[in-house]
Amino acid sequence: MPLTAGNSCCIIIPIMAGRAGKHRKSGAVSTGTLIKRLLSDKYLYLMMLPGLAIVFIFSYMPMYGLQIAFKDFKIRDGILGSSFVGLKHFARLFTHPDGRQVIINTLIISINTLIWTFPAPVILSLLLNELNGKVFKRTVQSILYLPHFISWAVINGLMFGFFSITSGMVNKVLVSLGLPAVNFLSNPATFRQLLYLTSIWKGAGWGTIIYMAAISGIDPTLYEAAIIDGAGRIRRMLSITLPMISFTIVTLLILNVGNVMSSNFDQIYNLISPAVYSVGQTIDVFVYEQGINKMNYSFTTAIGLFQQVINFMLLLATNKIVRMMGSEGFL
Repeated sequence: MPLTAGNSCCIIIPIMAGRAGKHRKSGAVSTGTLIKRLLSDKYLYLMMLPGLAIVFIFSYMPMYGLQIAFKDFKIRDGILGSSFVGLKHFARLFTHPDGRQVIINTLIISINTLIWTFPAPVILSLLLNELNGKVFKRTVQSILYLPHFISWAVINGLMFGFFSITSGMVNKVLVSLGLPAVNFLSNPATFRQLLYLTSIWKGAGWGTIIYMAAISGIDPTLYEAAIIDGAGRIRRMLSITLPMISFTIVTLLILNVGNVMSSNFDQIYNLISPAVYSVGQTIDVFVYEQGINKMNYSFTTAIGLFQQVINFMLLLATNKIVRMMGSEGFL
């Protein structure tokens, strides 16, 4: 998992909290005590500054522009000078000819992607943990990581090479077997399946990093005791490994459910064509076309705000359901 501004702050803040806890006293903290605390931990605060600056610049400052979702934004008038129209642009999403369809497409693609792709890194991690030999295990892991570093533009070229109806490898095999060629890339019936397939191929190996890190923290004596009791590999996997990484699985599941109203824009935009717009045009693609190509800035800002509010509500609801089921949420 790459270290971004968000999770770097999450790593640094607990360290600082531990250090600051040594200085914490009951009652109000005087200005002198606060200054002493800042000076004593000055290097930790300096380490934290770049991450905070990135989060502030790219996550908080753009929030100022959210107000154009409630205005008829005109570039010449600026944000403050544009006229206020209330919820006009939010209502416009549901009255737009493509509005309902892009919401349905987003939900179908996101939910199915979650169902098919989320278990893949978990299963891969469990299998990798059973491999013997450090060199062999690292080699397999490296091979599984590689697709993550291939851009979706390149993957689009690979998909064309494999599934093109005229020169694709798969169709050449079908024709050689006396079967009819299938237009995989421009067929609405197969387009979504290609999205799920490429998502698993590109992301499953990279997703194992977090799970393998969680597995490495399991106490080896648990496996030794299980072996003495006669437990086989599958029993150890189901009774030790899987329960011990369940918190990590649940946490990532909650975060993934919190993105159901979003889709992988890079993937879909590179693979989509006019022939499959009816099943492939999602909210993110729609926002790009309306905002960048047609310059409907207020309309697309309203769509983006609606999208993220729904995602946030899904995140809270999923976390609540998980806690009600007896598992430990992360909020």
